[in-house]
Amino acid sequence: MNLPDRLHSDHEHLIEVGRVGKVVGNALLMMTEAVLVPTAILYAAIHTVGTMPGLAGVIGWCLLTMGARWAFGRRVPSTLLLVIGMLVLRTAIALAATSVWLYLLQPVAASILMSIVFTGSALIGRPLTQRLAQDFVHLPERLLADQRVRRMFVEVALIWGLSRALDAGLSLGSLHFGAGFGVLARGVLSTGLTTLSIAGCTFWGWRRMRAIPGVRIRFGAPAAPAS
Repeated sequence: MNLPDRLHSDHEHLIEVGRVGKVVGNALLMMTEAVLVPTAILYAAIHTVGTMPGLAGVIGWCLLTMGARWAFGRRVPSTLLLVIGMLVLRTAIALAATSVWLYLLQPVAASILMSIVFTGSALIGRPLTQRLAQDFVHLPERLLADQRVRRMFVEVALIWGLSRALDAGLSLGSLHFGAGFGVLARGVLSTGLTTLSIAGCTFWGWRRMRAIPGVRIRFGAPAAPAS
């Protein structure tokens, strides 16, 4: 049986966004766990105890974060698992090579890789954004089968892929000002760009979904837990 190409206009498809404050809170918590605290640990270590203890501290923090979630029975979102996994891998490689520059260059390579992966997933019609969106918003299965919804996720994947390419360029440029600035720029400038990119992707997705007949977006209803 072929997937439906369009929604029946007389059938309402409800998208539960959940409490906006909770969704934003979960996103900020993930950003704090995976970006802000590791950046602060490494930046402080560079100017005090040294780079290698700082890298070890970043790995320790990541392990503590994941261990605490599992110990308290909290769900680990796919987004957080992806970010923490990449952070641990790049930190372990830099620690093994005893090079903070390797730690700083890896995000450039990671952003390029992510740009390729997200853009590639869009081009083959299997956008990763569709799966990641379900960490934050409950989407009915019948709605996901609609081709217009899939096209929206393809477009969002392309936007995200472009933003990762820009992130790689900014990160590479910041390294000309030294390791300390590179760490800070990665934690602040890159985080700012990521936040703007998420906002842009969210707006585009919301705009596209609102244009589909039979789709209603409800705020304040319980959504799939993200933490």
